[in-house]
This record gives sequence, structure tokens and C-alpha cells, in this order.
Amino acid sequence: MRTPHHLDAHPRPNPYEELAALDDGPLEETPLEEFLTEERDAGAEDAWAPPDHRRGGKRRRKNRFAGLPLAVKAVVGLVVLASFAALGDRWAVLYAEHRAADTLKDRLDLAAAPEVEIGGFPFLTQLADKRLDSVKVTVPDVAADRVSLAKVSATAHDVTLNADGLTSVRGAHVPRFDGDVQLTFADLNRELGASQVTFTGEGRDKVRANGTLPVAGHNLRLRAEARIQRQGERGIATEIGKMRLDIGDLATYRPGTRASEGLHLTPKGTADLARETRKAKALLSVPAIVQRMGVPEATVREALADDGKLAELTGSPRFARQAAGLNLIDLALENPDVMRRLGLDPNLLDSLSGLTRPVLADRLSLAFELPEPEQGDVRLRDVRVEEDGIRVRVSGSGLTVGG
Repeated sequence: MRTPHHLDAHPRPNPYEELAALDDGPLEETPLEEFLTEERDAGAEDAWAPPDHRRGGKRRRKNRFAGLPLAVKAVVGLVVLASFAALGDRWAVLYAEHRAADTLKDRLDLAAAPEVEIGGFPFLTQLADKRLDSVKVTVPDVAADRVSLAKVSATAHDVTLNADGLTSVRGAHVPRFDGDVQLTFADLNRELGASQVTFTGEGRDKVRANGTLPVAGHNLRLRAEARIQRQGERGIATEIGKMRLDIGDLATYRPGTRASEGLHLTPKGTADLARETRKAKALLSVPAIVQRMGVPEATVREALADDGKLAELTGSPRFARQAAGLNLIDLALENPDVMRRLGLDPNLLDSLSGLTRPVLADRLSLAFELPEPEQGDVRLRDVRVEEDGIRVRVSGSGLTVGG
């Protein structure tokens, strides 16, 4: 027996009927010409144009500056004005320094215009008050007696001007100043040594001279020492000492009249007498030389007759001391042949006899004196030997420049 079917009280909807319900009716036809017209109108309304950056950027900058506070604008304006004022003040300083340098060059008869540096700020205010805080003047290559001063530098303080404006400065009064005078060894070597003698510093107040000196066709080695000291209030003096001229390694000449001065054999020269019989016999054959040496005559006769006795005599320390103490200058004129046998040129010894201490000292003198001003006072304060030359501190007061 089949099971009976139950009927559904709510039948299912038909899907085709639901699609039909969504239909709005037939499409309305639109002509092609009307569609194209609508597209052109829409494009005309939204036409593209490039952005105007220039006008927009200018407007933005203007707006930014306009937005600054008034106080900031005032500060910027003051800074700009101050910059122009400082620039004008510096231009006036440069102009005044140039005029002052030309004036000093003409009035001091200098080969080149000095360097002038005006201190203090602002300059135009000082000029209006006719007073300058400081003025530094540097003059190179100033002639001073036999030498040239490498540099003279001085700084004047509280200078009072005699002027009517920037372009009509007639003179100045300097109540006080201080500065340096420099004398370089390079200048000394060129002017005094003639490229044969060099000067070098040694200690605080000493200068050593080393080189060669031509004498009677011979280049003798020169050594000397100069002590630098102040002379008076404006002068520098040099005391030349320890002067010696070496004739090879045979003899040494020291100008002077003391027992240690004159022409003497070196230790090597006296040693040669012990080795070279000819030289020893030539020396002992002159009675005046034997007498000055203090050698007994009997000893001399034995030595001249026996080479063994001669070697024994000349090889003794006492004979070496006696020979070294012998001043050959005194014997050169009377015994030229003996000098030749010793290896010494008589013409050279004759020239050395005229080469006295004052003559040598004058060739090596570093002395100079500062000029005395017409008004005021200039003094040397300190003299010091440095690595590159001699430096002198100066000071002064009451100087007047110009009218």
C-alpha cells in the first residue's frame, strides 16, 4: 500500500516571473548625433589649463613676509643699515691708512710705503673726535749705519689728530708709543759677511761669527764672538772677542799684543816638529828662537848633531809647550826662510801683522743707532738675541708728525 502524498499549501515562486517583473519596458532610442553633442559640451566645461606657478609663488612669498611681526621687520632693517654703515666705516679706514702711508713715505724718505693699521671701531667717530685709539706703523728695510734693519714696527696710542675731516689731516701728536726693531742674521750675513761669514745666535746676548776671510791670497778660517749690549738710550754696541784666524791646521792667529795672542803653532803643528827633522832643525838653528823658547844651548847643539837627541828633545811635552808659546809674527820678518820651512807664507805673515784687533772688529761690528727725533723722546728698552736675529724693544713719547 502506497503512502499518500501531502500537498503544499504555499507553492514555490516561478523564477521567470520574477525576471519579468524587473523589466522597465523597452529601451528609448538615442540618436548618435545627440550623444556626440553631449560629450563635447561636457569636455568644454572641464577644459584643462597649466597651473600658474609664478603668480602663485609670488603671492605666497608676499604673504609670508607680510605675516612677519613688525618688530622682526624693524630688526632686519636695522641689520641692513648697520651693514652699510660698517662697510662705509671700513672704506674710510682703508682710505686713511693709504693716505697716511704715502705721507710717511714722503716725509721719511723711504724706499717703499710703510704698512699702516688704524685700530679702534668705529673709525669715523674717532675721526670726528680727532683722536685715534691706536695706529700701528711697520717700516721694512731701514738703513742704519752699515747695516739695514729688517723691520721697524711701532704702535702709537691715544693719537691726537690735527685735521679738518678725512681728507685734510695735517699732522698728529703721539703721547706714547712702543715697538720693535729687528735685525736679521740673513741681512748681517749679506751685508757684513759678503757671503763668507755667517752670524748665528748664541745665548741671550751673544752672536757667533764663522766663515772665511781672504788674506794675502789665502782663505783663512775666521771665528769670533760678538756680545750685544745697549749703548746709551738709542744705540746698540758690539764687543768683539775670541777672534781667531786658522791657517789650516798648522797655526792660529789671534790679534792682540798679549802673550796668548799673535801667531802660534797648533798642537798638530808642534807635533809635526817631532816627526819632521828638517822643520825641527830649521827652528833650532835660529838663536833668537832658541832663546825665546828657553832651550839650553848645550841641549840644542847635541840635538842638531844627533838625530836621536833631536827626536828626544822635540818629542818631549815641555818642548811642545815651548814651541806653542812662540809668537811667530815677531820672527817672521827677520827669518822668512825659517817660516817657509815650517810651511808658512812670509807674505801672509806680513799681512797678518797689519790685521789688528780694531780692524777685524770693525769688519764684524753689528752696532747701529736709532735716529734722534726733532721732537719727543725715543729710547731702547731691551736688546735680545733670538734664533733669527737681534730684536730690540723701543719706546717713546711726545712725538709730533706733520704740522
